[in-house]
Amino acid sequence: MSSKTLESFLNENLEDLKTKGLYNVIDPLESPNGPVITIDGRELINLSSNNYLGLATDERLKNAAIESVKKYGVGAGAVRTINGTLKIHLELEEKIAEFKHTEAAIAYQSGFMCNMAAISAVMDKNDAILSDELNHASIIDGCRLSRAKIIRVNHSDMEDLRARAKAAKESGLYKKIMVITDGVFSMDGDIAKLPEIVEIAEEFDLMTYVDDAHGSGVLGKGAGTVKHFGLSDRVDFQIGTLSKAIGVVGGYVAGKQNLIDWLKVRSRPFLFSTSLTPADVSASIEAIDILSSSTELHEKLWENGDYLKKGLKELGFNIGNSETPITPCIIGDEAKTQEFSKRLNEAGVYAKSIVFPTVPQGTGRVRNMPTAAHTKEMLDQAISLYEKVGKEMGII
Repeated sequence: MSSKTLESFLNENLEDLKTKGLYNVIDPLESPNGPVITIDGRELINLSSNNYLGLATDERLKNAAIESVKKYGVGAGAVRTINGTLKIHLELEEKIAEFKHTEAAIAYQSGFMCNMAAISAVMDKNDAILSDELNHASIIDGCRLSRAKIIRVNHSDMEDLRARAKAAKESGLYKKIMVITDGVFSMDGDIAKLPEIVEIAEEFDLMTYVDDAHGSGVLGKGAGTVKHFGLSDRVDFQIGTLSKAIGVVGGYVAGKQNLIDWLKVRSRPFLFSTSLTPADVSASIEAIDILSSSTELHEKLWENGDYLKKGLKELGFNIGNSETPITPCIIGDEAKTQEFSKRLNEAGVYAKSIVFPTVPQGTGRVRNMPTAAHTKEMLDQAISLYEKVGKEMGII
C-alpha cells in the first residue's frame, strides 16, 4: 500500500496542473518521427520534431546501425573506463573533434548528461557561474550539481553580463568563474551573442561554455554556432547533442585535449554509466560524415524554415525574434495555447504547445520546427490550417 502522504501530494498537484492548463499529455507515435507522423491512426504534418535534417529516418544511418549491431551486439556491456570503450567510440570522438574544429571530444549518453557531467567536473563551491536566464534546464541542473554560486544574467544582455562579470571578478570570492550560454535558444530561436560574450570573458578571464544542442547542424554550415562566428579556438567548452540534427541519441563535449582528458577521469556520468550502444555510435558517425561532405540538408532546412516563418508572419502570428528555423507562434495564455495546439491537431498539424515551466508564465507558444525533410506542399498545408484555426480562435 502506498503512502497516504505521497497519494495526497500527487493527486493535489496533478489536479492543480490540469486546472491551470499546465498538464502535458504525451502522444505516442505509431510511425517513424518524420515530416508526417501517425498518432491514433491519423496522419499529421509534424512540426514538433528536433529531427532538423531528417536523419533520424535516413536509410544510410539505419544501415550503419544494423551493421554495427551485427558486428558488436546491442550494448557496449560496461562503462567506458572498464571495457565498454569500443574502437568505434574513439572513431566517433575523433569525428566530432574534427567536425567542431577542436583538439578532442568526449561522447556521453545524452546531451542532458553532458551538462551534468562537464560543469560539475570543473566547477565547485569555490567558484561562480554566470548563466543566461533562458539557458536549458540541463544547464541549470548541471550548475546546481556543481554547488558553484549561480549568478543569473538577463537574457542576451551584454551590459548586464559585463557588470556581473566585473563584480564577480573584483569581489575576490571565487577561484574560477565560468560564463554559460545556449548557442541557439530552443524556445525562441534566437542566437547567443557569442562574439561579445567571448570578449567579456577574455577581459575578465572567464571560462566560456556554449551548449550548442540546437546550433549544431543548423549554423556554421552545420558545424554550429561557435564556427558560425569563427570562434572555435576561443571557446573552452562546446557541448552538443547527437539526438537533434544528427538524428540519433547521445551528446558530446568538445574542447582542448587536456579538458577532455580531465573529463575522462573526473566526470561522473562517464565513469559510472554504461557507454553509448554500438548502433547509436555507428549511426552518429554516418551522420557526421554526411554533414561533413555536403551542405545540402543544411540548406534545405533553412529554405523550409524561412518559408514557414514568412507564411506565418504574413498571417499575423507573433513569431518572436527567431533567427533560426525554430519558429514559435507566441499565444501568451497557457490554456488558450493548449487549445490552439489541440485544434491544430484536430485539423491535421502536430505542433505541440509549450507552456510554463519550459517557458516563462504568460508566454505560452506553439513551437514549430520545419525540417529538411518537409516538402513545400506540406508546409503550404500547415500554413493554410494555421490560418483557419487562428481565425476561428481570434488569434489572427
